[in-house]
Amino acid sequence: MSPINPPSRYAASLRWLHWTIFALVLLAYVFINLFELFPRGSTPRMNTLAAHYLAGIAVLLLVLPRLAVRLSHVDPPIQPAPSVWILRLSTITHVALYAFLIAQPIMGIVTLQIAGKPVTLFGITFLPALFGPGDRALAHQWEDIHGTVGEIFYYVIGLHIVAALWHHFGRKDNTLRRMV
Repeated sequence: MSPINPPSRYAASLRWLHWTIFALVLLAYVFINLFELFPRGSTPRMNTLAAHYLAGIAVLLLVLPRLAVRLSHVDPPIQPAPSVWILRLSTITHVALYAFLIAQPIMGIVTLQIAGKPVTLFGITFLPALFGPGDRALAHQWEDIHGTVGEIFYYVIGLHIVAALWHHFGRKDNTLRRMV
């Protein structure tokens, strides 16, 4: 059952969470790409990696409340209404986005744990190494998977952005305006 006067925009908390998570994902990508610019063992390299971890953990901590808000609020209708196939593609893309937002940070944490390393941020341990000395070879495999999934995530994010712009400039509907 839909409300008599549905909202024209998403709830303010959902919009805030959307754009904050977007900024954190962007920062996580920026930091991991800057990481290689610094020499091994250097303070800038370690700080850049810590900033990547921090952005990823913040995403994980915010995505669950975001999902809860999204499921507990009425979505504002898209005007003019899109076709059924567009709605299905949108649902698939959003499910993929949420899966990546949850899986990527968890995979990063698991990679550290497999390596026998604690999760530390700027010298403060937030999660100790729980499984002993670790397995470097397995950790490298997980790190590669984490990196590959991160690259695939680029494309899903790009699809989401292109779709929002297509809705706004091509279909000229209110899809993008609902989130700003």
